[in-house]
Amino acid sequence: MAIGFDSALGLHPDALTLRARRAEVLANNIANADTPNFKARDMDFASVLAGVKGEGQQPLALKTTQTGHNRHIADPNFAADLMYRIPHQPAVDGNTVEVQEEMARYTDNALRYQASFEFLNSKFSGLSKAIRGE
Repeated sequence: MAIGFDSALGLHPDALTLRARRAEVLANNIANADTPNFKARDMDFASVLAGVKGEGQQPLALKTTQTGHNRHIADPNFAADLMYRIPHQPAVDGNTVEVQEEMARYTDNALRYQASFEFLNSKFSGLSKAIRGE
C-alpha cells in the first residue's frame, strides 16, 4: 500500500509556507513603525490556507482579449491578497502600525510556525521508523 506525502503530512507544509510569508509581512510592519503614512498590512491566514488547499474560492477569471493577458486577479498560489489593518488609534502622521499588537501577532505566528514544524518533524520521524521497520 503506497503512502503519498500529501496524505501523510496534511496541511502542515502549506501552513509553514504561509506562516513564513506572514512573518515577513508582520516584520515589515514593525520595521516601518516610524514611517509616515505607512499602512499596516496582514493576511487572513485561514482563507489563504483554504485557498491553497483548494477549499476556498478560485481566483477570479478575467476576460482576455490577447494571449499575453494575465488570467487571474489574485496570485493562484495564494487565495487572498494582503489586506490593510484598521488601527485602533492611528498616528498623527498617518501611520497605522501599532507596534505592540504587531509584535504580539508576530510572536503568535512564530509559535504556530514552530508547532507546525514540530508536527512535521514528528511525522517524518514516524515515516523514517516505518521505513526502517522499527
